[in-house]
Amino acid sequence: MGRTRKISDDDILDAAERVVVRLGAVGLSIDAVAQEAGVSKARVVYDHKSKSALLEALVDRKVKADLTHIEACVEAAVDTPHPELFGRIASAEKILDETDRAVAMAVSASMSKDEKLQRTMREWTDLDLKMMATGKRPKAALMAYLALSGFFCTELFAFHTWPETERASILDGIRSIYLSYSDKT
Repeated sequence: MGRTRKISDDDILDAAERVVVRLGAVGLSIDAVAQEAGVSKARVVYDHKSKSALLEALVDRKVKADLTHIEACVEAAVDTPHPELFGRIASAEKILDETDRAVAMAVSASMSKDEKLQRTMREWTDLDLKMMATGKRPKAALMAYLALSGFFCTELFAFHTWPETERASILDGIRSIYLSYSDKT
């Protein structure tokens, strides 16, 4: 008799990511995730009561991973003029993959009707804005952060992808916004 395979919540969320990458947000369903994970629909429903809850868990995992990456980058940027900003710029050096883009598109497609997802994204943005207000030059940090957000979203939603050398140059330009911005305006 064979051993029963243990399926963790991460296995189910990994399957959900693969479904979203392959089929997009429209293809995300409890049935599709169960089939992808090789488990029963009841198992997915037991862990995630609905498609919305499954997507929330997927977003929560992605946000936590991104925040951990950003925290490490901020710690590494401790000797910069504004560690919170420069750490976020350094975190944007990471090349996005298809999973990052697919999850972002799934979140975007679901945001209009899911208040919890909207709240999660607002809280994440509010945290970033609060961190930009720290330091000696909060207005300069805000201007550079807004440029960084535009750059990041442009790549995240695959509106445009820059070659690696151009990406590095753009991120250097965003750093220079902070360094050269006049706080007097």
